[in-house]
Amino acid sequence: MFKKISRKEMRKSRHYHIRKVMTGSAERPRLSVFRSTKHISVQVIDDIKGCTLVAASTYEKAISAELKKNKKALDGVEAAKYVGKVIAERAKGKNITAVAFDRGGNLYVGRIKALADEARNAGLKF
Repeated sequence: MFKKISRKEMRKSRHYHIRKVMTGSAERPRLSVFRSTKHISVQVIDDIKGCTLVAASTYEKAISAELKKNKKALDGVEAAKYVGKVIAERAKGKNITAVAFDRGGNLYVGRIKALADEARNAGLKF
């Protein structure tokens, strides 16, 4: 019999295969994206040291307040664009210009694509 694999299991499988190959270093850290149904979170990680260099998320009060002030939803494409812009500004503040984009096994559409495009427009190279 064939077994239907859930979307969550497929995403985890993709993420596992991506992470076997991808690592972040001090010269080119990893931009890791986590997407839930309500929020989006991004970290710039140096895998050699094992530490987060910069982070941004819709969980943060400053970002969620800015989105609510502009009448934007926390779970939409506009929120992802804003988080992408914020992470790029914070990374440039720490002299990080190039990153390796880790989409976390998510497909490169919708919020993930919007975040990546806005981070590129704000000056990050990947």
